[in-house]
Amino acid sequence: MPYLGHNSLYTNNIALVRGDNLDKCFFQNDGLYVAKNILGKFLIRKYDNMQIVTKIVETEGYMGIKDKAAHVYNDKKTDRTKPLYLEGGHIYVYLIYGMYHCLNISANVENIPECVLIRAVEPIIGFDKIAFNRYKKSYDDLTNYQKKNITNGPGKLCMALQIDRSLNSQYILDSDLYISDFYIDKNGEKVFADNDFDVVEAKRINIDYAEEAKDYLWRFYIKDNKYVSVK
Repeated sequence: MPYLGHNSLYTNNIALVRGDNLDKCFFQNDGLYVAKNILGKFLIRKYDNMQIVTKIVETEGYMGIKDKAAHVYNDKKTDRTKPLYLEGGHIYVYLIYGMYHCLNISANVENIPECVLIRAVEPIIGFDKIAFNRYKKSYDDLTNYQKKNITNGPGKLCMALQIDRSLNSQYILDSDLYISDFYIDKNGEKVFADNDFDVVEAKRINIDYAEEAKDYLWRFYIKDNKYVSVK
């Protein structure tokens, strides 16, 4: 079995038991509720006989057809945006600048195309795998700057977790990319999400085209978390 680095988990280890105890009702709330309440939950990526565990620390809510920053503003339903019209909990991955993937989760009920952009995560398990995916070297060989910037942005976290359009339209609770209130550590113990933090509400990033919507405080992040992209 190949070495995957410190804090890595293998499929023959009890730690690969799924911890997805969120249910579909959570994702059928409106986009702002999901964006705010998904903070602190674990975003887990399983692939290559191991899994990466991260904590969601920054999100943005997009409120569908009346939100001028949303891809579906004015009910713009296209092949690209179809996942947003599925019931809450479906994965929507798109490219920016033709090269960086961004991860979104649909929210609300079917045909109400709201969503949550996952902007930043904090690594918990799988540091070496994350470092290799981002920089092609081990975590211990990273500079302090690289460690700070390893998952503090939507494109960065997608690179770190190997998230691309192959996951598009999958249901987040059935996918190899899933969200949970807890994970199972290497000792077989449940580690639950800690909700003891303050949430900051701020303007969304890079949406200057969105007229008045650019000023909505629909970005949410965990106060003082060092992996937040913009404070």
